[in-house]
Amino acid sequence: MKFSLVAALVVVLAIGCESSSLVKRDIPAEIETLTKYFQDAIEIVKSHELISQAQGYLEDGKTQITPLTDKIQEHAEMIQEQMKPFVSDIEKKVRPVADNLQAQFMPLVDKMQAQFKPLADDMQAQMEQLLQTVVDQTKALLPAQ
Repeated sequence: MKFSLVAALVVVLAIGCESSSLVKRDIPAEIETLTKYFQDAIEIVKSHELISQAQGYLEDGKTQITPLTDKIQEHAEMIQEQMKPFVSDIEKKVRPVADNLQAQFMPLVDKMQAQFKPLADDMQAQMEQLLQTVVDQTKALLPAQ
């Protein structure tokens, strides 16, 4: 980084010397431009330092949080193990109710299906007949080959 700053300074000075011989220049403006350039370069260097500090803080935070996440994971696993008996007990109580509801609704579903089957078959037959009519009329409109 320092080498690039020195190289940039040499280039700027070379350009400044070359251009001053060709055209009369305003020296204070050139000095102000150089000053601004170096201030910007210093800010860039400082921002790199800030980035490295921020990365250090993130790494420190990560090392501090890792044990906490491990403890949370252990507690979650313990809670899950403790909840298993309650969940299986609730499942044992709910299963008969669900089976009873299914047993009551299946005859109703079968009855509805038996009523809708003839309607669906009739509609299918009508649609097939309509399609056949459209095909026949389309063939009648086509020129003979």
